[in-house]
Amino acid sequence: MDVTNITLSNERIMLRELVESDWIDVHKYASQEIVSQYQAWGPNSTEQSIAYVDQAIKDAKEQPRLRFVFAVIHNNRLVGASELNIRDVTNKVGEVSYIIHPAYWGKGFATEVATLLVDFGFTKLQLHRIYATCDPRNTGSIQVLKKTGMTLEGRIREHMLIKDGWRDSFLYSILEHEWD
Repeated sequence: MDVTNITLSNERIMLRELVESDWIDVHKYASQEIVSQYQAWGPNSTEQSIAYVDQAIKDAKEQPRLRFVFAVIHNNRLVGASELNIRDVTNKVGEVSYIIHPAYWGKGFATEVATLLVDFGFTKLQLHRIYATCDPRNTGSIQVLKKTGMTLEGRIREHMLIKDGWRDSFLYSILEHEWD
């Protein structure tokens, strides 16, 4: 399978590889405190948003390719970003993540993004297990992972250092044979 210039889509959204000019739209949400409240990064400076996009483009050229970063496009607008990272090649394990501009929260975009990423991971990348983590306080993300068909495996204690201290993470996963 060609792992360059990948596009994933459904009736409402398209996931396409990031291009250099995307930093402008990425910065529109990544610079907001509310978007990064449960993350170790952000809010981003202009330089950090540019660096994120530049690194994603660079990582897309690596061989073997282990990181897939996509712009989330709705009505020809970039409304977020998403990733599928291969964390263990031997055991065929990937991790998905997503971030959506707050103006689009609560409208099902993150669920659609996660579903497209999981499908890509199983059907195109031949992964066996895909997981995601989220802050236990992030009820929106918990609902996304459940709707995507993931199972709560447990709580990783003090998993990440964020702005307000050590953060626990919920660990969700789905196995290839569980995916429709």
